[in-house]
Amino acid sequence: MSEASISQNSFAYKNRWRALLFICVSLLVVALDNTILNVAIPSISRTLQASASELQWIVDSYILVFASLLLTLGALGDRFGRKRALQAGLVLFGIGSLAAALSNSTEMLIASRAFLGIAGAMILPATLSIISATFPREERPQAIAIWAAVFGLGVGLGPVIGGWLLERFEWNSVFFVNLPIVVVALVGGQFLIAESKDPSAPKADIPGVILSIIGLFALVYGIVEAGVEGWTASNVLLAFGAAIVFLGAFAWWENRNPDAMLPLDFFRNMSFTGANISLILISFSLFGSVFFLSQYFQSVLGFSPLQAGLRVLPLAITLTICSAMSARVNKRLGTKYTVALGAALSGAGLLFMALIYKIDTPYAIVMIGQILLAAGLGTAISPATNSVMSSVPVEKAGIGSAMNDTTRQLGGALGVAVLGTILNSVYLNGVDGLLGTVRTTLANAPGVTAEAVAQITSGIERGLQGAIGTANFLETQSPLAAPLAENIRTTARLAFVNGMTQAMFIAAIIMFASAVLVLFLLPSQVTRPAMVGIPAENQPVPIGD
Repeated sequence: MSEASISQNSFAYKNRWRALLFICVSLLVVALDNTILNVAIPSISRTLQASASELQWIVDSYILVFASLLLTLGALGDRFGRKRALQAGLVLFGIGSLAAALSNSTEMLIASRAFLGIAGAMILPATLSIISATFPREERPQAIAIWAAVFGLGVGLGPVIGGWLLERFEWNSVFFVNLPIVVVALVGGQFLIAESKDPSAPKADIPGVILSIIGLFALVYGIVEAGVEGWTASNVLLAFGAAIVFLGAFAWWENRNPDAMLPLDFFRNMSFTGANISLILISFSLFGSVFFLSQYFQSVLGFSPLQAGLRVLPLAITLTICSAMSARVNKRLGTKYTVALGAALSGAGLLFMALIYKIDTPYAIVMIGQILLAAGLGTAISPATNSVMSSVPVEKAGIGSAMNDTTRQLGGALGVAVLGTILNSVYLNGVDGLLGTVRTTLANAPGVTAEAVAQITSGIERGLQGAIGTANFLETQSPLAAPLAENIRTTARLAFVNGMTQAMFIAAIIMFASAVLVLFLLPSQVTRPAMVGIPAENQPVPIGD
């Protein structure tokens, strides 16, 4: 289906807004899954006796598979049908969620999460590409704004729903909750979403598929492991080396292949390339910063998981409202200035957080930073996404959507890894003097072995949660340890907040740089390509977006 075929008499046109409802329900299940699991990690650790490494893989197995398959499965949606890809992805997501909920070992849960990554990589590109194929160009910015608003709402609701479920049920409830959402999306989508695909799909690009999957897997693995092992670890350097080789080979092949899965001509259009670069930088700051907030609320300010989730709601609600309204701002200011404004506003929110957040900051002040950050993100993300989707032919909407999703995933993974490294470095410097005091105190305590000293101090080094757990343990051993335990808690919290605010300061600089970069890279109007197979007189013309 192309823009020329969207007529007021078609099934797709008549049902487009009702179809959008179920597209958004499909999107919601992926958005919720991104954050709801984080709340359940402590419960999973206790129930399945999972090690720190296994917990990391429960989270990362999904990210690795999801990010490495987005391009391939987005292209397959163009070829075989986007509705078909969406429905198949929902079925697989339901199966994967059930398997995860019934897991009785960490190995089974890791495998189930990897399976969910396959399903998510089918669903996410399909939702956005169906919108591009269903809505005429004058309505598409508003439809994409609603899509972005629902995604933001899902990310914000995840911790709240997860916290509420865990106060009443076991950890597997965070996976069971996906099943009714999947059923609603499947049934509604079957009746209201119209099928669309590339009418002149090229031959299957098998070498491109293989090279992209291996290259993206290696790149995301390297980024994720760098945040854990360090940027100079041998496995990290090996992964980055493999990513350079395979992604370089992918680019070389796609440039010479007439049936390329990802036509590199797309990147000559700055409406496509500039918007993707801005989304990488925006996702870098968003995911990296929000990653810290849950720990800040729970371990520094002392809220329960549900209370912490509720306190992220202002961010989610502001993000939802501003995303929904961004199409109006975009229509008035144009893509370039709307995205730049949003990035600058987000930078201001991050700068506020970096300068104001302390270990005893009142929540009312904390909320201001969240609202500023979310207002900027909501203003910027939807117009940038619309720029990407409107700059590729509608028959290539699946691969365009997949590229948009891939850049966001890479930016988010980089943000967590880079900003996490900054936080960890500052944290370790902050507790360095404390470690010496603890070692000396415990070494002089009767009955404490060298192995126990090493175990206790390693808990402090592992991060804020480990330090607080160590302090709580010491307090239970002897009333005499109470002053030392309180010293550990206070020092660790202060070190964490110092690291968090320094990381947020870096994120603010990157967001301000993104705003400047957008002014140079993004055209004032979205530049639209020629549509394959459509006569010149029927080609879409640029509009003032």
